[in-house]
Amino acid sequence: MEQIFVKISIMLVPALLAVTVHEVMHGFVADKLGDPTARLLGRLTLNPIKHLDPIGTAALLFFGFGWARPVPVNFANLRRTKHDMVWVALAGPLSNLALALACALVLRGLAFLVSATPIMETVIGASIEPLALMAAFGLYINLILAVFNLIPLPPLDGGRVMVGLLPPQPAAALARVEPFGFVIILFLIFFTKGWELVLSPIISFLVTLFAGPQAYVVHQAMSFLFAQG
Repeated sequence: MEQIFVKISIMLVPALLAVTVHEVMHGFVADKLGDPTARLLGRLTLNPIKHLDPIGTAALLFFGFGWARPVPVNFANLRRTKHDMVWVALAGPLSNLALALACALVLRGLAFLVSATPIMETVIGASIEPLALMAAFGLYINLILAVFNLIPLPPLDGGRVMVGLLPPQPAAALARVEPFGFVIILFLIFFTKGWELVLSPIISFLVTLFAGPQAYVVHQAMSFLFAQG
């Protein structure tokens, strides 16, 4: 039980930051492009309570992917509806990529600190380890959110990007899939090995790209955090 609390304490802050920033950036970009809905509803805040979906947050911590309560956007208010829809949709995944890069830099910085000053490994080793685990999980979870949300099927952000980029008829056809989109996505991931064959290799590649020599730290951290017991 104690180990479970340790794992949750390491994962909670990066997970909350990842989903909160993702949703806030949707609302922020929409506000700048003409739709004040999120701002008027008080959703342009980094207070995670405003954005949490209990089931989505639990899934994020225990299964490695999840969701927040979507920030409301009225696309009709956007100055250039289809064009601006693309930027509003991209804002969330791009923010997660930026957070993933920040976490990767933290990992590289900690590794440099320890290697450049070996005595630091014993002096502050106790504080470096949890920081490294948090940065590793932050990198991993932000890459998952970015990649997962860029699947080109509504209601995910990638689907909204496609609706904004496609000609009117195919865009309308794709938009009609939205009520069933999430069920289709879960089916493709869990019943067609979509995660194992497509998403997991992409995420592994991005972990290596972002973390470089510290990619092994991310893989070790995930083995620890998601190990049973």
